[in-house]
Formats: sequence, C-alpha cells, structure tokens
Amino acid sequence: MVETLTHKTVLEKLLHKCESELQWLDISINLKKSCCLRIGPRVEIVCSNLSGASLTWVNEIHYLGIYIVKSRVFKCSLEVAKRSFYRAANAIFGKIGRIASEEVTLHIIKSKCLPVLLHGLD
Repeated sequence: MVETLTHKTVLEKLLHKCESELQWLDISINLKKSCCLRIGPRVEIVCSNLSGASLTWVNEIHYLGIYIVKSRVFKCSLEVAKRSFYRAANAIFGKIGRIASEEVTLHIIKSKCLPVLLHGLD
C-alpha cells in the first residue's frame, strides 16, 4: 500500500524527529513559544492543528527583532521598525525643537534613530 504524504504529515514527521533528537540531548520544545507560519503559493489554505502537538498557526512571527509575515513569498514586515524610528525621531524633535541647527539635528537622528530603523536588516 502506498502512503500518500501531505505537507502536514511531512511536517509532523519532521517535528517528531526533532523532538526525539532534542529528547536525546535532554532538551524539550517549549510549545508556548513555538508556532507555525505558512509561506508559499498555497498560503491561503487553512491548516488544521498537528496531531499530538498544540502548535498554533499564525499570520506573523517575531524572530530576532524581525517580523516575518504569512505570504506567497518570504516577506518581512517593517511596520514596527518604522514606528520605533518615528517615535525616536519625534522624541528628539520634542526635546530640541528648533534650538539646534539642522546639521546637529540630522546628526542626532542619524546616530540615534537610524540604528533603530536598521536593526535586524542584516
């Protein structure tokens, strides 16, 4: 009898293999911090829960400062980074207003706000 493999069963087998290897190393998977995210041409297909695991399917994950979103192609969201950049820039403008010259203001923005925007883009 030929077993038909779906992406769900392949994912389940991969998770079980990872789990057994981690148990051998005396490490366990924290299901509260783990989730599944679908990326690819069939992104809109609704996935059911995996058998034996309570992993949830999400539309966005946060990993090392980057927000990866559900999409047909690999895609990152920069909305949080942009919001943080504007918040830092507005805080600077609120403190110095028009007291400092344009050059000083731009230098402060470049040194304090730009790293906030570019964090994790490497």
